[in-house]
Amino acid sequence: MSDDFAHLDATAQAELVSSGEASPTELVDAAIARVEALNPELNAVIHDISEEGRQAAAGELPDGPFKGVPFLFKDIGAALAGQPFHLGSRVLKEVDFRIPVDTYLGQRFRDAGFVTIGKTNVPELGILPTTEPVAYGPSKNPWDTSRSTGGSSGGSAAAVASGMVAVAHANDGGGSIRIPAAANGLVGLKPTRQRTSEGPMVGDNLSGLTAELVVSKSVRDAASILEVVHGAAPGDPYVAPAPTRPYTDELEADPKGLRIGLMTQQPVQAGVVDPAVVDAARRTGELLESLGHSVEEIEPSAFGHFDGAFDTFMVRWMAGQAALATQISALAGRELGADDFEPVTWALIEGGRAKTAGEYLLAVGHHQVISRQVAAWYEAGNDLLLTPTLGELPPPLGTFDAEPGGDPIEPMRRASLTGGFCGPFNITGQPAISLPLEQSDEGLPIGVQLAAAFGREDTLIAVAAQLERARPWAERRPPVFATAAA
Repeated sequence: MSDDFAHLDATAQAELVSSGEASPTELVDAAIARVEALNPELNAVIHDISEEGRQAAAGELPDGPFKGVPFLFKDIGAALAGQPFHLGSRVLKEVDFRIPVDTYLGQRFRDAGFVTIGKTNVPELGILPTTEPVAYGPSKNPWDTSRSTGGSSGGSAAAVASGMVAVAHANDGGGSIRIPAAANGLVGLKPTRQRTSEGPMVGDNLSGLTAELVVSKSVRDAASILEVVHGAAPGDPYVAPAPTRPYTDELEADPKGLRIGLMTQQPVQAGVVDPAVVDAARRTGELLESLGHSVEEIEPSAFGHFDGAFDTFMVRWMAGQAALATQISALAGRELGADDFEPVTWALIEGGRAKTAGEYLLAVGHHQVISRQVAAWYEAGNDLLLTPTLGELPPPLGTFDAEPGGDPIEPMRRASLTGGFCGPFNITGQPAISLPLEQSDEGLPIGVQLAAAFGREDTLIAVAAQLERARPWAERRPPVFATAAA
């Protein structure tokens, strides 16, 4: 049954358990076998929690909607007490830091019935849109192992795309759910700011740039998981507006007449966008028109004025790395220096320490102005924005390596080509989703992004499900897949 399980999304696997056709132990044992077969080639899973998973599957699991479904946590963000928590850091790997508490989102994944069997690879401190940490080595894309999986949820995405598991935890501070989803041919939904709790150890990470959920094979998995994990937890600094009905109700909706803007130029950093991803977005626009919607191509200036947004994003990003480095130093029990971090990480840490509190508040204020401009575009009667997810096809491994003796911040500037369509929605806090609707001539996945108004995951899910029905992707398989390894 291992090969049969590998083809199923999480919803279908859960249905096998609820119907009695498969047991949690069967699902978990099969997933562990797939990880053992595929991970040596892909390096997606870096922490083995399989024995704990087997014990959980054999015991009394929570009676949630995903009871018995194997699951992987990303090694940043949500986690369960006692799990390794290394953030792609050599320092935390050396001290083998373990998270001391369940996060609220970790609890909700467990209460939903998921069974954790491992944790996935990430770039150091989740910084770059590729997953190539010195601490654990690069993850490889199952569609082409010479290419990046994207980041920072690249290990999770490679694991799901290759069939190790049907779904895995992911989070997003500048595209880190959507970028790897696009690079690996998956669904990646970034929820509205504070739709899912980041507590109890974090309030609003980087003053609200980050959001957490999963990468998945299907829109129904993304909607169903969001339904069971969303909502405020005690002490959250603020909360997203409540949905008017369950997200799963949107899966069968058939919306018509939505006004959709199509933007094929990156709003933050001007650059040459790969024609292949532009064409994919335009074909998706044509598909949406055939489904009864109105699509109009727009310039970035019609959507909002993002002048200077890269620089102010970097102020916030640098401040976050400086704060995190201080915490890691405390956990390691010693002062840390350049030799403890990768060059780009250390440059960000030093940059953050050099910024003033006033500069940080000005950067946040600048982003709030941008958010109001973008909100006005939706208030004017627009429902969705359609863009490519990435500005390019999945780049080769090594693309983001810092040049010896060069500017250590250069990988961040290079990253803007990859994630320039994604970062704006971390600034504004809006929900956005990447869908694997297209493929390149070489057979590489191409993701297409939809972004809705603040709080409107319902619109995203309804249109995403509509597109999935019109142009299904469930039968696509990368060259490195569980059936090929079995």
